[in-house]
Amino acid sequence: MALVTIKPNEIDLAIAHAIARKARPVPEEVARAVTWGADEKLLLALAAVGWLVTRTEPKSLRRAGNHLLLVTATASLLPHVLKLIFDQRRPDRETVLGHLHGVPLSGKRNDAFPSGHALHMGALASAAGAWPRPSRATARGFAVALSLTRVFILAHWASDVVIGFLIGVVLERLLRLWTGYPKMRRLDARSREPLRRGTFRGTEPAA
Repeated sequence: MALVTIKPNEIDLAIAHAIARKARPVPEEVARAVTWGADEKLLLALAAVGWLVTRTEPKSLRRAGNHLLLVTATASLLPHVLKLIFDQRRPDRETVLGHLHGVPLSGKRNDAFPSGHALHMGALASAAGAWPRPSRATARGFAVALSLTRVFILAHWASDVVIGFLIGVVLERLLRLWTGYPKMRRLDARSREPLRRGTFRGTEPAA
């Protein structure tokens, strides 16, 4: 039995009730399929593959591979530990109307807090801060959208997802202190300067 029981707040209840009333089978099935994109087993497999691929890459990419694997493994373990401490009934166990409209059942009934999927996505969104701008925006958009599917299928209350996402951000930032991510090898400033005609690096033009 968990040490702490958490009750949903008024905003959580209002959002869940609205979803239960407006839910329809096809959108719920689509959201249920999409939400598997943040399943811990899938993410661990992808992180392991990424780690293996980066073993022959430059040091900065090896460091990134180490970091993402460690973050994914820790983000997979942490929700299980927290769920031993906190009990919260999932919103899909609180509605009959929602099930009539296609809302599925998700996980163990009292494992709502925190959202492990959102925790993974918060860590991804945080790590993406070191990526090039287009990739960063895509990753963060994907992370937020996928986290919201957990609310849409009533697997979690909205607060579970928000808090889980924030825990993921903090977790990723803390693990940077250990892994050194995202330090990148800086080019020598002189190597970026255009060569003047008639000169070579390390030489001066003839007087």
